[in-house]
Amino acid sequence: MPKKLILITGGCRSGKSQYAIELAKKLHKKTTVYLATMTFKDAEMQERIKAHQQSRPQEWQTVEEGRDIDTVLMNLKGLSEVVLIDCFTSLASNLLLELQEQDKVLGRIESLLKVIADSDLTVIAVTNEVGAGIVPDNKLGRVFRDVAGCVNQLVAQAADEVYLMVAGIPVKIK
Repeated sequence: MPKKLILITGGCRSGKSQYAIELAKKLHKKTTVYLATMTFKDAEMQERIKAHQQSRPQEWQTVEEGRDIDTVLMNLKGLSEVVLIDCFTSLASNLLLELQEQDKVLGRIESLLKVIADSDLTVIAVTNEVGAGIVPDNKLGRVFRDVAGCVNQLVAQAADEVYLMVAGIPVKIK
């Protein structure tokens, strides 16, 4: 299987994760790794995480890492062919809260994309389109929206394929 970077983007509840899972099942040859980037631990978020866990095949390996996923990917050399990263939006949020600066976050994403390009993995990346909604009423919300948009642009530029999910329907845009 030739390696690829496939980006799946769309709004909340557009079917991104489910489409990514179905795509990974079709590509699966050896071991698929589900790389979960969500780190929030309140009760509502735990329910969301539980639903995501139940939606993927039990034989997949799950790795939970909210920041240093480049290290995880480097450690998967020869152990997996397909990695599903869900999601870049959470990763961007985690990095923004840690690093506090857009340029530092984008630098980390650029480094991660280099690791992906240098790997022998097919990576399916999920992300949210957050810029199509209302303008947040606070500075952190606006900075996050801007960072997420820039992260999405970087990943889309590096991707071999990009799909926009609209009401559960994948639309290939690249």
